[in-house]
Amino acid sequence: MWKQPWGYIEGWTICGGIFITGMILQFSTGKIVPESFHFPFNLISGAVFMVFLLLFYLTSKKIKVLQWFSGYTAAITSLASLLLLVVIMGLTRQSPSSSDLSYTGGWMRTGFMQMTVSWSFILLFLYFVWVLGLVVLKRVSCFKWKDTGFILNHLGLFIALFAALLGSSDLQRVRMTTTQNSAEWRATNDRDEMVELPLAIELKSFTIDEYPPKLMLLDNKSGEALPAKQPKNVSVETCPMNAGLLDWKLEITKYLPLAATVFNRDTVNYVEYQSEGATSAVYVKARNTIDNTQKEGWVSCGNYLFPYNSLRLNDQVSLIMPTREPKHFESNVTVYAQSGETKSATVEVNKPLTVAGWKIYQTSYDEVMGKWSQKSVFELVKDPWLPVVYTGLCMMLAGAVFLFISANPVKSN
Repeated sequence: MWKQPWGYIEGWTICGGIFITGMILQFSTGKIVPESFHFPFNLISGAVFMVFLLLFYLTSKKIKVLQWFSGYTAAITSLASLLLLVVIMGLTRQSPSSSDLSYTGGWMRTGFMQMTVSWSFILLFLYFVWVLGLVVLKRVSCFKWKDTGFILNHLGLFIALFAALLGSSDLQRVRMTTTQNSAEWRATNDRDEMVELPLAIELKSFTIDEYPPKLMLLDNKSGEALPAKQPKNVSVETCPMNAGLLDWKLEITKYLPLAATVFNRDTVNYVEYQSEGATSAVYVKARNTIDNTQKEGWVSCGNYLFPYNSLRLNDQVSLIMPTREPKHFESNVTVYAQSGETKSATVEVNKPLTVAGWKIYQTSYDEVMGKWSQKSVFELVKDPWLPVVYTGLCMMLAGAVFLFISANPVKSN
């Protein structure tokens, strides 16, 4: 061991030493706080890293033992060690990086439940990036045209990983709740702290499309939908309609998508109601296929304004309508940036709006009010290093295309 030329044993030993060093730092100083390395400290740290990387490579030309770090053995062992931690991260429940686990048990103190801010992960990540950078410098120093694909792939990976690491401290992710016809510029971060943003969002309107109402059978004693393990339902898409649900034949004779409750002395009735707060209701005639008993009446999911109403079929089961599920919802907003930029647009789920470097995502609404919600919840994300990461990914794609085009075709005999 430690005799030239170095091999895999030395490679695994170096990675193990880095991991143990990270564990010692983890237990002695706690997790890494990304906010401590925000701009310009991350930029300065990145520049220092690149200078030392270049000096190390130049020195390795004179010291043979240092050349090992730019070889495939160092690359394989560093990558395998990092991937091992990634696998552990995938198999372990991860807590938000803002959570304080310093006063919990020893397992949590190891950092495995907050892997991306643990010392072991970051040090092995830096070691892999270091080796990758040396590999790129080695190939660039003796450049040949046929090496273009290799260099693009590896340099692109180096840029993407290095930029992602440096940019993690500048990533801002906040949550904002807006009220209709009111501009809001305050948001909360992952530590529930109030922050003021350089932009304001004014909610003009909120609209939601819902799936058709569903009817289900409910066990009167347990309160569980039937069957217990795989509940079945009937979707009311047309009216009138007939359907079957377990031992019951259902006939839907009336369907009011917008309805209001009218209470009589002994009964509950529903009428059309086109104003805010309307709920959905159907009139159902149910017949049991076993004993031929019949029941009929209104069933409604209710909402914040009108009560829920079920139809009791017998002592065992009742017919209910669960709360209607959202199919699509969107917000019409106007965004005012501190820079003077103003943009009006519609924000939908998975269709963010970009203003002044911020991406605005529609995430939720006032679920109690449902379709009559006058509030929208947005997630705002700003990642100034993302274009650099994309540049690295594009280089990797270009390298793959180059390798595909320049590959020598296999000649058939």
